[in-house]
Amino acid sequence: MAKKDLRTYRGMRDFLPGQMRRRDYVFSVLREVFEAHGFEKIETPAIELWEVLSGKYGEEEKLIYRFKDRKGREVGLRYDLTVPLARFVAQHRSELVFPFKRYQMERVWRADRPQKGRFREFYQCDVDIVGTSSLLADAEIVFIIYHALRRLGFEKFLIRINNRKLIAALHRRLGEGDEFSLARAMDKFDKIGAQGVREELLSRGFSPRAAELVLKSMGLSSLEQARSFFGDEEGVKELEELFSYIRAMGIPGDFYSYDPTLARGLDYYTGPIFETVVEEPKIGSITGGGRYDGLIGSFAGMDIPATGTSLGVERIIAVMEELDMFPSEIPPPAHVLIAHFPDTKEEALKLASRLLASGIRVDVYSGDKGLRAQLGYAADKGIPLVAIVGEEIKKGEVSLKDLKSGNQQRMGVDSLEKYIKGLYYSDFK
Repeated sequence: MAKKDLRTYRGMRDFLPGQMRRRDYVFSVLREVFEAHGFEKIETPAIELWEVLSGKYGEEEKLIYRFKDRKGREVGLRYDLTVPLARFVAQHRSELVFPFKRYQMERVWRADRPQKGRFREFYQCDVDIVGTSSLLADAEIVFIIYHALRRLGFEKFLIRINNRKLIAALHRRLGEGDEFSLARAMDKFDKIGAQGVREELLSRGFSPRAAELVLKSMGLSSLEQARSFFGDEEGVKELEELFSYIRAMGIPGDFYSYDPTLARGLDYYTGPIFETVVEEPKIGSITGGGRYDGLIGSFAGMDIPATGTSLGVERIIAVMEELDMFPSEIPPPAHVLIAHFPDTKEEALKLASRLLASGIRVDVYSGDKGLRAQLGYAADKGIPLVAIVGEEIKKGEVSLKDLKSGNQQRMGVDSLEKYIKGLYYSDFK
């Protein structure tokens, strides 16, 4: 029989239990932050009809996994969680309370070229506020970004903020070319620099004069300069209002700034936009989003404003691993392993049942090897305690071994329960 290729598809990954504990830690922190701000969780299907996905992503549409189902209908794997949200709100708007504050943590797929921090299958964590045009909503999204990253232990990051209305105003001043082409060219600034943007604009049909004006606008360094350059444009007023709300929330100025090079290349953005970057490691943005007031209306047939952001959890995890940011005491898979001998298996199960009923996480050894192997099993899984059920169980006692210190002591079952709870009470829910 020919040997099978057991590798995962390029750009997709398996996760071992230790990796999953770290990933679950990040998801649990983000979930706590989202729910602390009053957001509610939803889910949407992995597959959407092609008519839902098409025409929403501009040039990025080529990265959608598109295929036909058994009945010949055109469908696609979801590219992000924003367009499915728009379809969701349009379909269920009579059942929702507005402003609707939603979060979602699910897989998305992109037929992209895999590289560091970029995969073909990955999780997105989105937070969105639907049904209000108030910039208070945009400010809360920025605050959630700040709150989430600080809770995860990030000490240095920058939330870059711009407004797509200023790019629209710039396009009107140029009087040539296509606005979306302008935004897509500007969106490449981080990768190709100013000269690269200039060449990109020329290749898209913009004149040298227009390219120079674009680069001049991208060199602005403050809202004061933006007002001087753009005048009384609505985009400037919105940024000034947004920044006043951000200051009122108490976010230190080192963590956010106006950045005229930020464009967000997707076609559906209509107002304030945001991205978050870290200096080290160089991994690109770790969050990205903005206001998209027209997208949901295109499904619902009515105006439904919205704003939100995606937190790039895969990149966030990659940064945390590289910078050793994970806490040393991520809860183990179980608090205690119940080890046993051939003639104490039933007593071991009774003890496990009692401890489980009290809220203690328990692993019962289910193999047929001796005590030394059982201790090795616990050590390999990161289980800190082993309750050894031996002959002394007839007296209502067990031996408890602490694998970290090496200490071993005999105690009653009642004392065992209290002892473990005393060590790990903060883990109980």
